[in-house]
Amino acid sequence: MKVFRGLPNDRARAPCALTIGNFDGVHRGHQALLAHVTASARKLGLEAAVMTFEPHPREYFAQRSGDLSKAPARIANLRDKLESLEHAGVDRVIVEHFNEHFASMSPDEFTQRVLVDGLHVKWLMVGDDFCYGARRAGNVALLAEAGQRYGFEVHSLPAVLHDSTRISSSAVRAALAAADFDATRALLGHPYSMSGHVIHGQKLGRTLGFPTLNLRVAHRPALAGIFVVQVHGLADQPLPAVASLGVRPTVEDAGRMLLEVHVFDWNQPCYGKLVRVEFLTKLRDEEKYVDLPTLTVAIERDAQQARAWFAQRAGALTATDRI
Repeated sequence: MKVFRGLPNDRARAPCALTIGNFDGVHRGHQALLAHVTASARKLGLEAAVMTFEPHPREYFAQRSGDLSKAPARIANLRDKLESLEHAGVDRVIVEHFNEHFASMSPDEFTQRVLVDGLHVKWLMVGDDFCYGARRAGNVALLAEAGQRYGFEVHSLPAVLHDSTRISSSAVRAALAAADFDATRALLGHPYSMSGHVIHGQKLGRTLGFPTLNLRVAHRPALAGIFVVQVHGLADQPLPAVASLGVRPTVEDAGRMLLEVHVFDWNQPCYGKLVRVEFLTKLRDEEKYVDLPTLTVAIERDAQQARAWFAQRAGALTATDRI
């Protein structure tokens, strides 16, 4: 899969079947849309393309207004989004920088400059609630009219439902905020996880007796707290672990998000490795403690609870095997 930061140059442009959206989480609704796009691209001999945005448009407008509380929490980082799009069969992804210039485009300018001249769109599918252009002035009907003028097909996809509820990124965020990983899995079609390269931290966990793998989290995630997790990418099988996803209020006040993972009975160097942390259940919210000894006691308790969770699951699986 080819990834472009902004519109491809003249030599890299190729006629395509396109869809447009934020695709945060690439949930089952997104997957249904992408299946239509890739199938039509193959049928028409086109490349299957996705245009997405960085930052999220709502995040951009929240920053511009000075009220970051209006920015949506992120389900997935860009790496995980791109991996999901590639898994869906997408040939090329255009990661468009969402800024003042892009936000101020009229619907007609967007159609001419981006869809026709920039991407050579021949077939386009969007959600039935799709809006585009400055002040969201364009809609599916206007887009269909533009398609007739410029010679590309326009299709819309109705909402995909789960138990009569619309599958959406907002629904996934709500499930993650509630730590309902069964509901999250039903909406995504797979377990929830976050990936990243292991970075150097302050080595505080090691001094407390709980060395951790540290993953940088660039945006506000849709969940936070202490979790039972398993780590993929370090061994042939996922490794049991306990993780903290938050701002570490006991040891710093910078407000930076960090994912810290203590892998049980594992003591091998892993700096720089790309790992995927799969979330299994939540133990508690993040807390600020009066001192490091109190924090250490809490970590010990979390680790014991996580080990007990894995032991209980292993026992249940063994019992099932005997039936």
